[in-house]
Amino acid sequence: MTTAGSRATCKNMSNIPSKAEILEWIEQNPTLTAKRDIAKAFGIKGAARIDLKRILKELEADGHLEKRKRSYQDPDRLPPVSVLLVTGADKDGDLFAKPMEWQGEGKEPIVLVIPRASDPALGEGDRILARLTLVKGEDHHYEARLIRRIGTNPRRVLGVFRKATEGGRILPIDKGADREWVVAADHTHGAKDGELVEAELAGPKSRMGLPRARIVERLGDPSAPRAVSLIAIHQHGIPDEFPDDVIEQADAAKPMGLKGREDLRDLPLITIDPSDARDHDDACYAHADEDPKNEGGHVVWVAIADVAAYVTPGSALDREARKRGNSTYFPDRVVPMLPDRLSGDLCSLHEGVPRACLAVRMVLDSKGQKVGHSFHRGLMRSPASLHYEEVQDAIDGRPNDRTGPLVDPVLKPLYAAYAALKEARKLRQPLDLDLPERRIELGEDGKVSSVNFKDRLDAHRLIEEFMVLANVAAAETLLQKKVPLLFRIHEEPSPEKLEALRETAQAAGFTLAKGQVLQTAHLNKLLNDAAGTDDAELINLSTLRSMTQAYYGPAHIGHFGLALRSYAHFTSPIRRYADLIVHRALITAHGWGKDGLQPEEIDALEQTGAHISDTERRSMVAERDTTDRYLAAFLSERVGNEFTGRISGIARFGAFVKLDETGADGLLPMRSLGREYFHHDAEAQTLMGSDTGMMISIGQRVTVRLAEAVPVTGGIALELLEIEDQKVQQGSRSPAGRSPRRKGAKAKQKKDKIKRKVSRTRR
Repeated sequence: MTTAGSRATCKNMSNIPSKAEILEWIEQNPTLTAKRDIAKAFGIKGAARIDLKRILKELEADGHLEKRKRSYQDPDRLPPVSVLLVTGADKDGDLFAKPMEWQGEGKEPIVLVIPRASDPALGEGDRILARLTLVKGEDHHYEARLIRRIGTNPRRVLGVFRKATEGGRILPIDKGADREWVVAADHTHGAKDGELVEAELAGPKSRMGLPRARIVERLGDPSAPRAVSLIAIHQHGIPDEFPDDVIEQADAAKPMGLKGREDLRDLPLITIDPSDARDHDDACYAHADEDPKNEGGHVVWVAIADVAAYVTPGSALDREARKRGNSTYFPDRVVPMLPDRLSGDLCSLHEGVPRACLAVRMVLDSKGQKVGHSFHRGLMRSPASLHYEEVQDAIDGRPNDRTGPLVDPVLKPLYAAYAALKEARKLRQPLDLDLPERRIELGEDGKVSSVNFKDRLDAHRLIEEFMVLANVAAAETLLQKKVPLLFRIHEEPSPEKLEALRETAQAAGFTLAKGQVLQTAHLNKLLNDAAGTDDAELINLSTLRSMTQAYYGPAHIGHFGLALRSYAHFTSPIRRYADLIVHRALITAHGWGKDGLQPEEIDALEQTGAHISDTERRSMVAERDTTDRYLAAFLSERVGNEFTGRISGIARFGAFVKLDETGADGLLPMRSLGREYFHHDAEAQTLMGSDTGMMISIGQRVTVRLAEAVPVTGGIALELLEIEDQKVQQGSRSPAGRSPRRKGAKAKQKKDKIKRKVSRTRR
């Protein structure tokens, strides 16, 4: 396909492009919209520039373009989550709507509402929050899917449907629920008896005084994958319904203007997120430092959604956000900290729309060391919302239509700054664990279609380094200005855990130095020594287990894992309450308004830190339980198959195995290891057979057979077939071809040696 750019270069210098060609160029090159950029693209020189200026003014007058300082932007684009006003149905029954907050000066786009069977009836005059999809080649410009009707917040329930003669009832699964819900025959949504369903309140109470319900989603078998995350939400008490006053406050919010803000809309601050991201709370931009005193240096901008402008201290939104502490992420849904109107719309840095932000401008020298920074409260307009894979492809020479125009002016400077940061990282030596992260992918039916390990691209690392840098800048600024804040604290490992790691390393043939103050560089040397060996995963897992849990608090202790003296979370206020506290502290520190940190918040920092540390752990457990259930469901059809893995944990009731293919954790129950008695040594983390002397310890390679996978509980039971490439005889369970007595002697020697070392360290 011939693009506007290729046509422009082929165009005769004396020919002026048409208005359509100019608009197409601007759409495809959102960062090259100044008049000189357009002139250069179409080869326009000399007096012909006067004609170009005239055409641009005509396009501006017609509402097709809006001028921002010396550049032009196409204003005719809506954010992916928008508030719409339903205008009614046409003669064919199709329902249409128009945007409530139209940024452009041209003709409003036409939006077709695509209803689901479970959506409530909508009529002319209804205001709705909807997710939009841009369409081409149709009479309308967007298609909208209802999120909810503005101003309504129907109570919802999750439960098992029990069919009756007319309609039925819902038995809630909440532990604290004391009443059933009545469902009329025309509100069952086709649900079958025994199905797990989600329903919302519908009308006044029934004659029996029970609430009436309308089923909005059928989740099928309560043990089926689609039900897994909802069950975890309810089991762990994660709030998933917003109170009415919170919804009302969010719905009343309006986009922020320039008042009291710096105009950052000319900065090409792009967002880079996972391809399935629903919100964008951080954006970045970099360029070479033009200061001759900083030769080879870089300027890095990181802009973060200004959530504090909408969620003010003591408000209903603030109380609910603090209660939740953070968003919780599952493979099929997100339980957000903030309502959709904020998390998916006004506080999300969507492409092409102005958004309030807090930004930090950081200056790096040629070696990636930060030599200065400053914070700004501004209004930005992102030219592009990109995902990691397409950014990496563009840098690797495979740009697409979206990234092509951004490679030279935006992406290459970002990677140049990242290259400098990598040098600084080598000197700092943060803990460098190599533990692949699982990605569970669901099909249309809600079942697990695949389990893959996420690729770690330079695009991921780039964003991580920029965010760490911004977080450090926030902590340093607040310390310098003496404003209280919540730090992200990570303490060094306890002596007991460190000794256990040292013993594991020694048993695998590696050394972890002792008798000196522990630094992450010492741990990294151990990890590097193990890299590429059969014990690499064992050493990485054992190092991770030796770490303490990070938490939030007002004490300035530092972050051991990142090797940083000062660290606070600043970059994700949409999904973490700690970041919102830091934003308010920055607002107070700079005197930017009355929505900063309040005295009562300062007094409660200790309690707030403890609370949100607890909610973070709650979410982690719920997410882990959900992952376990999805993996059990995925493996339930492969019972009897053989898998390879590694011993990942030892308990008095058996050994845990992490399977190579999926990363799932299964249990080798003690009863499956044979008829002999196994001695459990908690300190040495071993199981030893009393008759055969067979030793089972963390890190050993095993081949197992899947004996059971229970989706409801997430439990996976295994049978041991081989250990360290030695077959296990089904009778005695001793590795075939090896002397049990000799093996037992070696095991006893190792056990006694470990006990002597542990004893010495405790004196």
